[in-house]
Amino acid sequence: MDLNTIRKEREKWNEWKNIKPLREHLAALPNIQPSRVSFSDIITLEESTLQETEKKKIDALAWMLRPWRKGPFNVFGTFIDSEWQSQIKYNLLEPYLDLKDKCVADIGCNNGYYLFRMLEQHPKKLVGFDPSIHYKTQFDFINHFIKAPITYELLGIEHVPFYETRFDVIFCLGVLYHRSDPISALKALKKGLNPEGEVILDTFIIDGDAPMCLTPQDRYSKIPNIYFIPTVTALQHWCQRAGFRTFELLCIKKTDLEEQRKTKWIEGESLDNFLDPNNHELTIEGYPAPKRAYVKIRI
Repeated sequence: MDLNTIRKEREKWNEWKNIKPLREHLAALPNIQPSRVSFSDIITLEESTLQETEKKKIDALAWMLRPWRKGPFNVFGTFIDSEWQSQIKYNLLEPYLDLKDKCVADIGCNNGYYLFRMLEQHPKKLVGFDPSIHYKTQFDFINHFIKAPITYELLGIEHVPFYETRFDVIFCLGVLYHRSDPISALKALKKGLNPEGEVILDTFIIDGDAPMCLTPQDRYSKIPNIYFIPTVTALQHWCQRAGFRTFELLCIKKTDLEEQRKTKWIEGESLDNFLDPNNHELTIEGYPAPKRAYVKIRI
């Protein structure tokens, strides 16, 4: 697979009619060095000498870049209240992470919130994979000011085996249930690892001890392209069949309205609209409500 050819083709996505105006506004942003950057729960950029005209340009582009799914961010006093309170997931995983001097990838990285958080652990290299030019433009907006040494690739999980770098740690959060062949997806992650490498994985699960899966008829919690929702046992079997030696269950967590909710920074519906209004233990389609398993798997 020729990744450079794919990269060149996907660079043309910047010319799409809905993206080109955003890229033009991005190119016109003032070149401001923040006086302070914090990579805590709210990724915060501060600058006390920001001029009003500069602030208006920054705020206008932040608003144009909706919907903001992952975050939150505070950009020079403007709070981007994202749909997902992504600090909840990251803080859950952080005690299990050792990223210092390691090559790290985040598959399905969205706007890079987790990648920015990882900077505090001083990894050797950070690469985000996501085939969404909208999310990359959000990342470029934030990183225009931070200038972090993060590589953002408009590539997906299927490109990982052919990537020029092998990784010590790969994050794959909220991706596996979008793949029609989850075992092949896990094999792709395995091929992207260095010896002794590990994957931090989260995916929807259903309750039960049997190695079984839910296969939604059409949508699950109004989400398209959801193929298989396994029990933890079935997920472990998938990982074993993909060639992973160890499987460590870190946590099981139900998605709640604290973690995912509608704000003015998104367009459309959120979790409250995806659940049965009379019973939040069920999705609007009648399936078990979203619950995720967080696991660490090693080769």
